[in-house]
Amino acid sequence: MLYDEYSSVDFLNFVQSKLNPEFVQLETAQLENIQKRDAINSSSLIVQSETAQLPAFPKFIGLTSFTNHVAILCNCKSYEQRLFYMLYANKERLCCDELKRSIANDTFTTLLRSKKNLSKGMLKNYPQAGITFKDELFLDFLNLPEKHSENKLKKSIVEQMKNFILELGSREFLFVDMEYVLQVGASSYKADLLFYHRGLQALVAIELKTTKFHPKDLGQLELYLEALDRDVRKSNENPSIGMILCPSADQVVVEYAMSRSMSPTLIAEYKKKLIPQETVQKLLGEYCASFEMGATQRKKVSTKRKNK
Repeated sequence: MLYDEYSSVDFLNFVQSKLNPEFVQLETAQLENIQKRDAINSSSLIVQSETAQLPAFPKFIGLTSFTNHVAILCNCKSYEQRLFYMLYANKERLCCDELKRSIANDTFTTLLRSKKNLSKGMLKNYPQAGITFKDELFLDFLNLPEKHSENKLKKSIVEQMKNFILELGSREFLFVDMEYVLQVGASSYKADLLFYHRGLQALVAIELKTTKFHPKDLGQLELYLEALDRDVRKSNENPSIGMILCPSADQVVVEYAMSRSMSPTLIAEYKKKLIPQETVQKLLGEYCASFEMGATQRKKVSTKRKNK
């Protein structure tokens, strides 16, 4: 399957349209000095040596491990998904279990889809923000109860920091502190979580909410970013970034709130549970059966009315 799928002309042409042509070059591995033994000679005297060739594979196959390729081939059907997860696994140095989780929570879609949760300031200062920050996170690993406080959410994230950073989409997030104190005049404020992103060279403040997004949340976050830029950010660092992480958000309200914000901010939703694929398939089957049953009943009613 590995050979058939990755050496197909269509797939190679697709990859060549996305990557540098050198990554599509076929490389043939060789096993030198394969030793053949005389079957008759019980002393196993070596009577011949030769070189064997393995099937040719494109160079990009070496970007990630064999087990990761198995996970990609078994769970991803489109060329776009397969190429994305190869590059993503390489960039983030994902082991097989981490990659499987990324596939299960659809990192491909949440990173690459068109987003309306980014402010004008974010797009201006960080043009690549759309493919750096997700707009939906799955926090099933926190095992949160149906009703939970912001404090519980905060502590659970800190306890599961490695998994949370992976869910953010990049290992380049470095955790700085929880409830980071910001002094503004005579008042003290606390940013829920403070990170530093190595690639963007910027502080990232994350505000946690257990209620639906409200525009006033954005004003609070922008105050924190101003304090970080004035009093914490170093001269060689870029403007601080803010993220509001909430369980739900009205997309129209988000779009309106983001349209005039010149601070580098974004809104992301979190889900407490990742729905297993088996459950989705079962529910889809039930929905289809219900639809067919409803269609049959409507047809019977229509026939009775015509007969009358």
